[in-house]
Amino acid sequence: MEHFLEHWGYTAIFFVALVEAICIPFPSEITYGFTAALAAQHKYGFSVVAVVVLAVVGEVVGCVIAYVIGKSGGRTVIDRWGKYVLLTHKDLDRADRFMARRGTLAVFFGRFIPLVRAVISLVAGIGEMPFRRFLASTAAATAIYGVVLGIVGYQLGASWHKIVKGFTDAGFVALALVVVIVAAGIVHRVRTMRAEGASAAPSERNG
Repeated sequence: MEHFLEHWGYTAIFFVALVEAICIPFPSEITYGFTAALAAQHKYGFSVVAVVVLAVVGEVVGCVIAYVIGKSGGRTVIDRWGKYVLLTHKDLDRADRFMARRGTLAVFFGRFIPLVRAVISLVAGIGEMPFRRFLASTAAATAIYGVVLGIVGYQLGASWHKIVKGFTDAGFVALALVVVIVAAGIVHRVRTMRAEGASAAPSERNG
């Protein structure tokens, strides 16, 4: 990663931030914290302000791309292929209602949660959240998130690698918990889809 940053500089920071925002769960600690730590060490001519600004702009652009993808084609894809990933049209209706009620807060706080921040923009698009509300929530949360991580990375400087290494074991524990949660979620979704299918069958026969 450092080799990539050394050769492509600010362009690499913008690109990595953009990729992270379009449903690719790339570690945001690298996007902001690691690059800010490099700036603290005066490497590659990085300025911490430029690092954070470019990362925030790149991430917001990526979020808008994910939103547009979700809004323009997400519903069609889920209607046609959703059953293979345990999603149905009723889930789209629920997403619409949720975004109408709590979309602004969901997008704002979702930008602070690992994994969720990688897909929340796509969900907002599929749920047809008004674009202005989406953009305002995304920009505000991303700016706060980026500035905080940037400050932490800049303050740690050369110690960044040691700190990150110390979180390795905790990361494995968190991954195990995520696997358990995902497994439980899959079981729940299968049961829900079966129940919805069973309730829909009598209606279709009556119709």
